Amino acid sequence: MHVYTWYQWLTFFYLYCFFGWIFESSYVSILKRRFVNRGFLRIPMLPLYGSGAVMLVVSEPFQDSLLLTWVSGVIGATILEYVTGWAMEQLFKVRYWDYSNQKFNLHGYICLSSSIAWGFLTIFMTHVIHKPIERAVLSLPVMWDILFVAVVTVVFTADAIVCTREALAFGRSLEAARKLRQDLDMLRVQTALLRMDAEDRLHETRTDLETRLAGRRADLEARLEELRSRTGNRLEGLRGKSESQLLELLKEKEASLAAIRERRRKFLRSVLRSNPTASSRRYKDEFQDMIHYLEDSGKGQSPF
Repeated sequence: MHVYTWYQWLTFFYLYCFFGWIFESSYVSILKRRFVNRGFLRIPMLPLYGSGAVMLVVSEPFQDSLLLTWVSGVIGATILEYVTGWAMEQLFKVRYWDYSNQKFNLHGYICLSSSIAWGFLTIFMTHVIHKPIERAVLSLPVMWDILFVAVVTVVFTADAIVCTREALAFGRSLEAARKLRQDLDMLRVQTALLRMDAEDRLHETRTDLETRLAGRRADLEARLEELRSRTGNRLEGLRGKSESQLLELLKEKEASLAAIRERRRKFLRSVLRSNPTASSRRYKDEFQDMIHYLEDSGKGQSPF
């Protein structure tokens, strides 16, 4: 294999980013029967496929054997896909692809069918498409190649920064939504307790009240214990507030949650259009709540 310069490696990286986008977008668009702009970025590039240029290095020692080329592609690309998927979920709180419904998957980041496909794609890339691409890139005048790399790098970097900021902000929104959900749970339970207590004082004798409370105590204690585990025992801070005060707090929390949904609505639509299997394990309820909000155009109420 030819020894490439740094700008030639970057040229291959950007070209494979683009070709990978064409492949993925076409495949998913056919399955969904509508155009799908696949990927994390807004520009037509998929960095995971661009990293396929690395597969050239991994598979180079095995160019004379299709079987070993396939095996090297399976191992190299699978490791790359797993690490990329794990890192993106840790950073952005969202999975941009999820193989959890596929057989023989590992943590939803990789699966057997995908790994097998990566092997064949490595063969196709190294033995079929890379040779004409290599000839074209090596025939480019140095200045033209460097100019191409410089322009694409600026566009790629700018788009990556914007998309990363949006994704990080969305992850923070999921965290904020979880805290608001917990606060809403606490407020609703405390409001229900106040109402129950008022009804018992008005309509029941002291003996009947004790009987009824005794019957409810176990259930209430179980519910409160569950809430304490989720909210860090912050429920105690609500004691002593009137029902009107609690209802006002409820309105404020619900308004804050609605604002989060509306603020991240456009970004979520873009994520779901580009990555139909996107999910979030840690913030599953909050992620689904935002999806429901998106699907009913913000007209419906929160399901929780």
